[in-house]
Amino acid sequence: MSLKLRHRLGLLGSIVCLGTVGVAQSAQADDYTELLDILRAKGSLTRGEYNGLLAHHLHRTHTAPDVQQSSYRKSPSGRSRSSRNANYGDSSLDAPDVTTIAAASAARRAAADAEASARSAQSTLFRAQHDYDPASIVRVKPYVAGKGVTIQAGQIDINLSGFINGYYTFNGAGGGSPVAGGVSTGSTGFDSSAVRNGLLPGGLILKLTTTQDGIDLGAVFGMYPGINNADVGTFNANSGGSPVGLGTAGLDFRQVYMTAGTKDLGTIKIGRDIALFAADAILNDATLLSVGSTGSNANPANTSLGRIGVGYVYTDWLPQITYISPKWHGLQGSIGVMTPLDEFNYAGGGRSAVSSQHSSPMVQGKVTYDATIEGFTARFWSSFLIQHQQSLTSNALSDNSKHSAMVEAGDVGMKLTKGPFEGVAYYYYGSGLGTTGLFFDGVATNGRKRNSEGYYVQGAYKILPRLKIVGSYGVSNLYSAAGEVYDPLMVRRNESEVGALYYNLTDWMTIVGEYAHTKSDSHGPNKEDDSTISAGAMMTF
Repeated sequence: MSLKLRHRLGLLGSIVCLGTVGVAQSAQADDYTELLDILRAKGSLTRGEYNGLLAHHLHRTHTAPDVQQSSYRKSPSGRSRSSRNANYGDSSLDAPDVTTIAAASAARRAAADAEASARSAQSTLFRAQHDYDPASIVRVKPYVAGKGVTIQAGQIDINLSGFINGYYTFNGAGGGSPVAGGVSTGSTGFDSSAVRNGLLPGGLILKLTTTQDGIDLGAVFGMYPGINNADVGTFNANSGGSPVGLGTAGLDFRQVYMTAGTKDLGTIKIGRDIALFAADAILNDATLLSVGSTGSNANPANTSLGRIGVGYVYTDWLPQITYISPKWHGLQGSIGVMTPLDEFNYAGGGRSAVSSQHSSPMVQGKVTYDATIEGFTARFWSSFLIQHQQSLTSNALSDNSKHSAMVEAGDVGMKLTKGPFEGVAYYYYGSGLGTTGLFFDGVATNGRKRNSEGYYVQGAYKILPRLKIVGSYGVSNLYSAAGEVYDPLMVRRNESEVGALYYNLTDWMTIVGEYAHTKSDSHGPNKEDDSTISAGAMMTF
């Protein structure tokens, strides 16, 4: 036996022994096949020897079921290839075995590539987690109808909301004689038509909120443009409009304020926002979504009156520093100091004293209580207002006299909701408060305060899931001051009745149809009244 032959037989014996160990230790199966590949590449094994050893190894270890199945397919003669491959030197079997071996080798390479890809993906994930910065993420929060669109840019929420409305309004003058300080326009004797805003103008409100060092912070900008031409006067955007060509609409920038606080300590508000006294009265007024009393329809202002002056005094939007407490068992309080306002001669003709100097601020406060009572969702509220009016002047007062008055006002109200029903009741009383607007005709020409009071009641019922019917009645009274000279033209009473239908076409759009009757009475015989029919829509987003 030649040396070369002995060497080959010894090598074959070693490989067989390694294959036997591979049966007991399946973890070495890959090492065995790789060894066969190396020996075949060096020329130490013939192709037949290589194919036979590999087939025998695969059969013994069962490490590649898919390869075994392909290796042991039936030949056309009916014999399995495993038996035919028992002869290691049978070169006629090289071609199919090479295919099997190539598939096994490709599978091994694919497994190695997959493992490398997994390691790379894991490394990328670790790097992404290390580099992750929540402040760099921008996303849109789920939309809630009526709450606007909120974009979350890192730790900052940016909310954009608003509303648009428009109504065709026909005002029929009921006649009568003018009432100084009255809100009816019946004495004009002329009917009027307009496409106009209702009690609300348009609105676009931008809110930014975040939390820094455990403090909740917010900033609000509220823009309220109208659709009718503006004619800036005493009441700025709320003055009567200008029905003349080449006009432009008015912009009422009512809200510019910031907030800072926590859930446990409450919130401080600084800037311009709706006041506290009588705020809930207007916010719960159904005519907020319609027209109500027009105030002026021949030359529409930025807004109508709704129930302003016929059930409550307008709360107004005032510069303020206000503290709002946390809510405790449904109870919450607010108190604020605000820019003082002048007493104003709204009725004209020198019928009321005026003021223009203030050494102390206006103070307002409010308490609300939310509860569930006998199945009703209820809100109760009460608010107050105090301001010292100084240097009151009028034609009847000497310039050298130093008249002053402490204006005081308070109100109470409630709202009850159960199923399809909703009801509101409200009452206010003031001394020096006046009527329609804050301190309008609140002090007589003799420097004495006029008392005033008013109320409204409102009921709403959903007769269909999307259709609501509303009815309301309201009154505002202004009484003569002690020692005041009788003035038969001075307003004594404004009142109105309103009936409306509201149909929610979608979450955004509400279609409105409304009828309102407004009447003004003086302290003398003068009276006037008008009727208004309005139809239009409001879109809120």
